[in-house]
Amino acid sequence: MSGHNKWSKIKNTKGAEDAKRAKTFQKISREIYMAVKNGGPDPDANPALRMAMDKAKSANMPKSNVERAIAKGGNNGDTENYDEVTYEGYGPNGIAVYVETLTDNTNRTLSNVRTIFNKNGGSLGESGSVSYMFDRKGYLAIDREQYEIDEDSMLMAALEAGAEDMETSDEVYEVYTAASDFGMVRDALEEQGFKFASAELTMVPKTMIDVPDDKKTTFQNLIDHLEDDDDVQNVYYTANID
Repeated sequence: MSGHNKWSKIKNTKGAEDAKRAKTFQKISREIYMAVKNGGPDPDANPALRMAMDKAKSANMPKSNVERAIAKGGNNGDTENYDEVTYEGYGPNGIAVYVETLTDNTNRTLSNVRTIFNKNGGSLGESGSVSYMFDRKGYLAIDREQYEIDEDSMLMAALEAGAEDMETSDEVYEVYTAASDFGMVRDALEEQGFKFASAELTMVPKTMIDVPDDKKTTFQNLIDHLEDDDDVQNVYYTANID
């Protein structure tokens, strides 16, 4: 699995400059808004909202931002609406790229995403062209410094909670679950006293490939421009770019 890549990306988001943090908060607010609009304001009865709030907590998003997004979603007079749309394509050297968006204008988003691919050495593909290269998984990161528990004991706790796998780095234990078991595993580990540095559903590449040196800058530009787009929520790829 892509644990090292995954945690590196999360750390970069946590430590991003103010402009990027503001954009991250805006995107999470949109997720919270739509979760409330579709499933109500109670996170215990609305798994999508609970997940969006977990993401907000992981990103150190101010509580006031979360409360505003929940209030806005619960306002029956608010007619704002977003569609979840995914795009699939290829970066330089044929690297698979999977893009999740939340948009109020699909024509605008399609045009923007296609332009970003074309201008950065990639190409937009058909639906299904790369999604088979990823598995939908639950992802939980646990800060190792906060708990006096060794790797074997942590792995046992994760497996007993229903997890599929765990990776260990110097900073975190990264627990992976089946997508359908994510909530169950998260709740079981929380009951044992664990708190998460990150908790979300993700797309895990089945295989990872290295980016050739002469393509690294171009590929990084592609990912940076996609992630910078207001409508793009998540970008996944089958490349090692650390």
